[in-house]
Amino acid sequence: MFLTSEDYTAVTDAVTLDVIQQSDELTRQKAEKYAIEEISSYLRNRFDVATAFAATDDNRNAWLVMITCDITLYNLIAWLPKKMGFEIRETRYKSAISGLKDVQAGKASPELPPLTDSTGTDIGSDIKYGSLPKNRNDW
Repeated sequence: MFLTSEDYTAVTDAVTLDVIQQSDELTRQKAEKYAIEEISSYLRNRFDVATAFAATDDNRNAWLVMITCDITLYNLIAWLPKKMGFEIRETRYKSAISGLKDVQAGKASPELPPLTDSTGTDIGSDIKYGSLPKNRNDW
């Protein structure tokens, strides 16, 4: 998986994480898959999200790790009875989605691998350049 249990220490403590994931790591992993897909839906038009989420250890983008943790925890809270601790998770979730929308709109630019075609050309950039072949109108 993209995230480790140590990644959550930046946004919650171990005891709270255990309660939120209902003492079941499989529940957390399922919520992580949902979070990764949600994040990918915002980023896949510009970035190679498969490569970004395949990175491990210190090669991972720190911002991507943080928002994946926040969205995962938000999904886990939604599964709890009475949605314990919902307010802070909702605030962090909204912040993560706002950041993703900024990236999608081109207002923010995280250091993620660009989306490329089979030749290595960046196809995720907002700016396209090039021209058609030169016309020869000699008769």
